Amino acid sequence: MTNRLDISLPTDREIVITRSFDAPRELVWDCHTKPALVRRWLLGPPGWEMPVCEIDLRVGGKYRYEWEDKGRGKTMGMGGVFTAVNKPESFSSREQFDDDWTGGETVNTQVFTEAGGETKSVLTVLYASKQARDSAAASGMTDGMEAGYARLDEILAGL
Repeated sequence: MTNRLDISLPTDREIVITRSFDAPRELVWDCHTKPALVRRWLLGPPGWEMPVCEIDLRVGGKYRYEWEDKGRGKTMGMGGVFTAVNKPESFSSREQFDDDWTGGETVNTQVFTEAGGETKSVLTVLYASKQARDSAAASGMTDGMEAGYARLDEILAGL
């Protein structure tokens, strides 16, 4: 089954990214919260690697992601703090990219629901302003996200 990424802009400051996975919620949760699994799929377009993936999954715990595209000499980093963790249903965080292309800190809420062996992931990102949201929406970030989710489909199929 091919699942597609669905993007909506429900308010002036939010992007909601919805994607289904043909796997139980516990596995999808693990792939979003365990560094050994996250670094296998959360890579964006081909050529990127994730040498740093640190996750302290608890309220107040921090996370840090760093990516490299050695072929083009590019790097990208971001980090945040978990504000809520409700395994395996949801987690929320505040995050910011090192190169602040998102217009300041974002507030993210990731929710997982399961029905019939399929898990729906809904990621809501709240930006600091409408301008920041619009800039992020126009950045092409969804292409990288879909590439990562396609890799996640393959990983889930093998678990």
